[in-house]
Amino acid sequence: MTDRELAETPVAAEPRGQAPRLGAWARSWLRSLVGSPAYPVDPADRREFEFLGLRMPRRATVVITVMVLAVIFDYSRTFFPRELIAFDRNPGMQRLQALDRLVLFVAVPLLVVLLGFRDRPSRYGFRLGDWRWGLGLAIAGCAVMTPIVLAVAGARDFHDYYAPSWSSLPDVLATNWIDLFSAEFLFRGFLMLALIRAIGPIGVLVATLPFVFSHLTKPDLELLSTLAGGMAYGWLTWRTGSILWGALAHTYILTLVMWAAATHL
Repeated sequence: MTDRELAETPVAAEPRGQAPRLGAWARSWLRSLVGSPAYPVDPADRREFEFLGLRMPRRATVVITVMVLAVIFDYSRTFFPRELIAFDRNPGMQRLQALDRLVLFVAVPLLVVLLGFRDRPSRYGFRLGDWRWGLGLAIAGCAVMTPIVLAVAGARDFHDYYAPSWSSLPDVLATNWIDLFSAEFLFRGFLMLALIRAIGPIGVLVATLPFVFSHLTKPDLELLSTLAGGMAYGWLTWRTGSILWGALAHTYILTLVMWAAATHL
């Protein structure tokens, strides 16, 4: 074969490897992971009122006010009979506080949504949402956090704070589920999703701030990590449209902290 014939001979294409297909799959997976869910805005979400020259969104203002009052009443234990109040973090007191939060953090906001706003609870995270991503992300987050929790829970301040609240696994799980489902609904469902419809995704950060402040009495390392943790729970609710998956992960992590702190020393 001459040089000319060699030059004119078509070169067979190299077989395509797995890398391009894997790259396309990874990009598609990442787009799905961070894909922005739709949060349609009703006219009532943006309806404003004027107060002393300030024009403010009505629903978001009501939500913020209710959240602040609920946190104040919870912190001061306003509705607790004085003879039942103890500050030693015993399991009975923890269960009583969780039930109190079920009223302040769930029942009261739900009444505001249903009777005040005449809206659907599902718009405030009271649903399964994108359960496939929710379940997968919750499991992945718990797997990542497990060795971290086990590493830090043996510190003296974690032991001193959490060990007095431990009793049995079923009892602690029940208390933590009531407590944290209530907190997730107040901060991430009721507050955050209302803010997202009023001010956009910055509502995830804004709603994290009162959540951080509610940890001021906890061990320093936990308090310092709460901004990142609160943003993670907020992102999970935003991504799935549901408070359930954050509540499940939160319950697992807190129960693991308590168990490790109570049994480490």
